[in-house]
Amino acid sequence: MTRVLGRSGIECSAIGMGCWAIGGPFFEGDTPVGWGHVDDTESTRAIYRALDLGVTLFDTADVYGAGHSEQVLGTALASQRSDVIIATKFSNVFDEQTRQIIGHDASPEYIEQACEASLKRLRTDYIDLYQFHDGMYPIEQIDEVLASLERLVEKGKIRSYGWSTDDPIRARTFARGAHCSAAQFQMNVLFDASPMVKTCEKLNLAGLTRGPLAMGLLSGKYTPESVLPDNDVRGPNAPDWMSFFKDGKPSDEFLTRLGQVRDILESNGRTLAQGALAWLLARSRVTIPIPGFKTLAQVEENADVLSLGGLSDREMQEIAALLETQ
Repeated sequence: MTRVLGRSGIECSAIGMGCWAIGGPFFEGDTPVGWGHVDDTESTRAIYRALDLGVTLFDTADVYGAGHSEQVLGTALASQRSDVIIATKFSNVFDEQTRQIIGHDASPEYIEQACEASLKRLRTDYIDLYQFHDGMYPIEQIDEVLASLERLVEKGKIRSYGWSTDDPIRARTFARGAHCSAAQFQMNVLFDASPMVKTCEKLNLAGLTRGPLAMGLLSGKYTPESVLPDNDVRGPNAPDWMSFFKDGKPSDEFLTRLGQVRDILESNGRTLAQGALAWLLARSRVTIPIPGFKTLAQVEENADVLSLGGLSDREMQEIAALLETQ
């Protein structure tokens, strides 16, 4: 099962693998923005297993683990570079030694510098999809960013680019760029993003959906009594934008919504996570979910959706009625 990265024409698996978690811990001040301890050996095994199961798209960012995610991914994929699609992101300035985010930069000089650094960590000479990681960057300053990305296309450093933003206006503005092919935004069965989907469909952009499992809530392993550790992005010191977990515990609101649709998602032999990913595949022809992983078992469960396919029209209608979404 495959999809196309928007106007680029680049074909990839209908589900990608999100590589945020395999970067390990990193911080913005005292706020954790990683997913705790990670085992690089297990991460590498999981990447190879994803390839075996037909996954060809891997989404990361230079800031994940302060460069560590790109390094792990680049090492694992070096011998199979021509068989995979690599998406990464830029704009966060970070210190690799302290694993701290220390600023943000979207100047032409920094974009070129960040791209070169990612190419080195990824052990490749080109990036398939290069994504702007500052979701609320001022629109009036975006032309300079687009010009910088077009120069990278001309140099053969990147094949296409996109914006990781939840704002349809910003996505439309970025789509003025000749080689803009995607937008990345938060979306899952518990949190629809209809304006972003419509924008992507209208402009022929791929919609990479981050948080497809609601930061793990849709894995089914969390209860109202669950408590996340301090060094987890979902823990007690979570950043303000974390909505699916509050004070280190699953959100009551989203647990309730999950309870309303769980039986449908788990029908026909699917696991809860598989049902959630199948909902995204059925939601639109442009959506490409990118579930995160830390283990081989998670990759196997998620990648099985490539053969299971999307939910039926009837199942989608039942879920919409239960959640009162359109």
